[in-house]
Amino acid sequence: MLSLEVQVRIPLARSLKDRRQAIRPVIDGARRRFRVSAAEVDGQDSWQRAGLGFAVVASSHTGAVEVIDAVERFVWSFPELEVLSTERTWAE
Repeated sequence: MLSLEVQVRIPLARSLKDRRQAIRPVIDGARRRFRVSAAEVDGQDSWQRAGLGFAVVASSHTGAVEVIDAVERFVWSFPELEVLSTERTWAE
């Protein structure tokens, strides 16, 4: 299993509603498009910051890396989000 945690900033968010509207398409889109587990994992109390977590289980190392690479590109494709950091973790 390979997981990816992405810390993002939502500069235009002025409320929790704005924040949810910005991150919901990312989480839902990653689930649908890449068949990964996805959730908001950090920053629930901040309007302009969020931690997003994604995880994939694959039969090969290469397969897992390809999926997580695609998820990371997908997150970067949202202009309303500023990616602050990413961290990958392998679980056995």
